[in-house]
Amino acid sequence: MDTLIIEAKLISEIKLNSMQAKIFLLITCYGQMNISQIAEKLNISKDLAFKTAKELMTLGAFIDMPEKEFEAMHPRFTAVNMYRRLCEREKIEFKRNKIVDSIGVVLEKPYEDARTK
Repeated sequence: MDTLIIEAKLISEIKLNSMQAKIFLLITCYGQMNISQIAEKLNISKDLAFKTAKELMTLGAFIDMPEKEFEAMHPRFTAVNMYRRLCEREKIEFKRNKIVDSIGVVLEKPYEDARTK
């Protein structure tokens, strides 16, 4: 799996910004993390990690967890969920997007592997 390609698809199809895509991929592929872990792994400030993770919750990417803990939902559901919310925000018709579907499919194995160690 080439995460740079998936990151580019998240940016182009779901309109995430680069940091949102990086944090989404990090938690999807490696499992639940707190703000300190996110900041350390991406070499960013805790404030940026927290702000971006909260944005991802609003966009439908993460499960509502106790403060400063973040976990991704199943990627097949999440990719479509984020795309649906994008369509609502931009007032465009929601319909099947094969690229968005492929994001969920590609991320499914690393998501499951991270949660069945």
